[in-house]
Amino acid sequence: MSLVANKRKRLGGGLAVTSKVFVRSRNGKATKIVREHYLRNDIPCMSQACKSCSNCYKPNAQGELLKPILVDNPLKITKNDIGAHYIVVDTNVVLNAIDILESDKAFYDVIVPQTVLEEVRNKSFSIYLRLRTLCKNEEKRCIVFHNEFKSDTFKSRENGEIINDYNDRLIRECAKFYGKHMRKHNINAVLITNDKNNNEKAKNEGIISMPLKEYISILPNSNELEDMLPSTEVFSNSLQEIKYPEYYTTARLMGGIKNGTLYQGNINISSYNFLEGSISVPSFPKPLLIMGRENLNRAFNGDNVVVELLPKDKWKRPSTKYLDEEVISKTQFGDNEDENLVISDQDRRALAKEAVKVQGQNTSEEEKTVPTGKVVGIIKRSWRMYVGQIAQNSATQTQISTNSAKNCLVLLMDRSLPKVRIRTRRAKELTGKRIVVCIDSWPSTSKYPEGHFVNVLGEIEDKDAEQQALLLEHDVEYRPFSKNVLDCLPKEGHDWKVPEDLNADEQIRQRRDLRDKLICSIDPPGCVDIDDALHAQKLPNGNYEVGVHIADVTHFVKAGTALDQEGASRGTSVYLVDKRIDMLPMLLGTDLCSLKPYVERFAFSVIWELDENANIVNVDYFKSIIKSREAFAYEQAQIRIDDKSMQDDLTQGMRHLLMLSKKLKQKRLNAGALNLASPEVKVHMDSETSDPGEVEIKKLLDTNSLVEEFMLLANISVARKIYDAYPQVAMLRRHAAPPSTNFEVLNDMLRVKKNLSISLENSKALADSLDRCIDPQDPYFNTLVRIMSTRCMMAAEYFASGNFSYEDFRHYGLAVDIYTHFTSPIRRYCDVVAHRQLAGAIGYEPLSPIHRDKDKMDLVVKNINKRHRNAQFAGRASIEYYVGQVMKNNESAHEGYVIKVFSNGIVVLVPKFGVESLIKLESLGDANTAKFYEDLYKLSFTNSAGVHREVSVFDKVDVFVKSVQDPSTGKRKAQLVLK
Repeated sequence: MSLVANKRKRLGGGLAVTSKVFVRSRNGKATKIVREHYLRNDIPCMSQACKSCSNCYKPNAQGELLKPILVDNPLKITKNDIGAHYIVVDTNVVLNAIDILESDKAFYDVIVPQTVLEEVRNKSFSIYLRLRTLCKNEEKRCIVFHNEFKSDTFKSRENGEIINDYNDRLIRECAKFYGKHMRKHNINAVLITNDKNNNEKAKNEGIISMPLKEYISILPNSNELEDMLPSTEVFSNSLQEIKYPEYYTTARLMGGIKNGTLYQGNINISSYNFLEGSISVPSFPKPLLIMGRENLNRAFNGDNVVVELLPKDKWKRPSTKYLDEEVISKTQFGDNEDENLVISDQDRRALAKEAVKVQGQNTSEEEKTVPTGKVVGIIKRSWRMYVGQIAQNSATQTQISTNSAKNCLVLLMDRSLPKVRIRTRRAKELTGKRIVVCIDSWPSTSKYPEGHFVNVLGEIEDKDAEQQALLLEHDVEYRPFSKNVLDCLPKEGHDWKVPEDLNADEQIRQRRDLRDKLICSIDPPGCVDIDDALHAQKLPNGNYEVGVHIADVTHFVKAGTALDQEGASRGTSVYLVDKRIDMLPMLLGTDLCSLKPYVERFAFSVIWELDENANIVNVDYFKSIIKSREAFAYEQAQIRIDDKSMQDDLTQGMRHLLMLSKKLKQKRLNAGALNLASPEVKVHMDSETSDPGEVEIKKLLDTNSLVEEFMLLANISVARKIYDAYPQVAMLRRHAAPPSTNFEVLNDMLRVKKNLSISLENSKALADSLDRCIDPQDPYFNTLVRIMSTRCMMAAEYFASGNFSYEDFRHYGLAVDIYTHFTSPIRRYCDVVAHRQLAGAIGYEPLSPIHRDKDKMDLVVKNINKRHRNAQFAGRASIEYYVGQVMKNNESAHEGYVIKVFSNGIVVLVPKFGVESLIKLESLGDANTAKFYEDLYKLSFTNSAGVHREVSVFDKVDVFVKSVQDPSTGKRKAQLVLK
């Protein structure tokens, strides 16, 4: 293709068009191609000081009138004659120093050229989202300037100019425009760029330009901000501590993956051994084992990596030791495998066949070596913000007392992760604090990854600091909703009511009036975000009308709005012991959408006609208006149902629901639905002090199951309806069958210790075999097996229907062929999408193009899967933290169960608190007398009293439970001592 002409012409209404004419030759024929790029001269500079742009502020796509954001008296710096100025940032500054840009300590009145925004989106979508959020933060006064659509700043790409140089030139043109445009107002424009070539060109063109580090050094609070510089700015010479293997080139990685000699997947680091990881790849029936620092080769938990199989003589047995970095001697850096092993691709394919053969063998054999590999490349890092504390011994007292910048090691709260090296002048101030760090790089010559300080959360063990740390560790968005989001809420606020005139609006006219139905809600005690309500009544023909009514969130949350985007980003509400992090603003979640009693609310209803055996005769879907008669807690509803003196219609309706729910549950169990378990506990908080009081195991009543069954029925029914209407983009949820290899260890434990086994032919066989796993002497044993089985299962996931064949839609745990989440739209974004798709399926309103686009749906499900998983982990971590607080200075004896045995310790689960903890061998007794029987899952030792003891998996043991502070992580946790 050759360029023929490049022209620009002026149109009316402030428009101009630049056009490029190309000639493409194909099969001897010339084809003329014209590409037009429209320009404007009415794009405002967004400065409050500028009056010449006052006529350029027009409504945006949402009808909101734009207003100037950059202040008329920005920061003034006397050094280097910079004076009052705005900041223009380039792409590498955003990518490498987004933390500084987000800080409230500097960088106000920032101009982000559109060119930079697009480059960042292409290189890091997560940073792009952070940048977009930053530009919506009114306090930071950060704007996106559409330089590629303004006549004064757009330049055509020159012949032979590479794209990076072209983008740099556009960014310089933007800085040049602002420097000239604001000169009469005595405001300069400073370009911040770390690109040496771009910086020199900018200065030659008369632009004030400097690297980030230089700009930071002239700020009034430079000492504080220098700690936040990315490590590439401060670690100019990496320490030559070690030599990790270099990663393969991109071409070698891609070629190896393509020809089947290299394997790609996400690495999981063991929570019990930080030098052991595994990676699941389709080529092998079991995960490949990665052992030793050098084989892990700087991989972080969750990284997408490429691995290579090691030769057969390097294959190993999985570790039987608990191991963390604090117990490793400094001289034992890693496994020094033979270097530079040369193996041909043909040999590697033969090695892979041998690995598949070995993995398929019976694991009860004497020799249990498994195929191992090494990390040879990183495709995508999982790095995020991390919380930790400065290691006491990482800087000497002399270093801490001085004000010069020193290297410090930060111990992260997650013990499976390595220490992080940062450079700071504030080591003394930060010691004993919870701090946030980011990782920038991990050179092959550095023992630890290198990063930089972001901010301080507070003192270790301070309640607010620990809770904030917990949310950051699990990537939970907890900041208040922005003004843009809150502006989407109804203007009436809490005074909003269902309109009296139901004919005033076409959509309201479509709603069915169900205010005469005896509807009620049944939820946990204290629930204020009530998603669902139910009703039931007997019909004249002997069948039952049963209704599930779900909060109509999508009436208030319209697709594509700032409110919808925020809900999609958060993905789910997060429930902690003492607080709730809402997916949607409280006005909606606890008031306008919540199906509170005695008030009229909009709902999305599913109503069935069920026969006496709970078979579906008919089902209908529609939007409605309801008025709940009562909001019951589970126990209240159970008491009312059981009270024979209560014979009113509402109580009778609940009894119908209970009767039908038991039949629905029995049908599911007969079909193979699993009844698994997890150690669920509740922490009671003092209503006045908000201090944790006591811990108890959650009690499950029949009313819990009543609600669950009808929510499941609604989810299944809605899944079928939206899949029929949108077979490519329906929002569904699947649960894959677990591979038999997941249960190998548990089955071997059951065989050795109890002569029992779990069958895995199908979910029905698994359910039946779990029922048979009983110990007449211990009623809790069956629950214990179900807890351990839950950990062997695959995780359920959201997906768009077009990504799988119908056979793969199946939800293994529920034993149904199709499923979705529809019943909790206040707290789950999946349900919001399902509501919109159901509304489209029944013709209530057209489905937004956002949810018709398969690529966009893929992004949505990827995010909500991640957010759902993080919310679960955050909830568990909150319980663990508060259990530690409850047990503070309160040692007591409880029953526990051994669930894992190492050669140097045992892991015990205490049902009372739902916590499990490692008891190390040194606290059990004399390590020299200990003997580990790997095949029997047994550890024998002599305790401190000189008594010989044996402990095996599944054993019931008595333990003292107390709360201790982990010296490495600073986390308070329950510590167990064997009685």
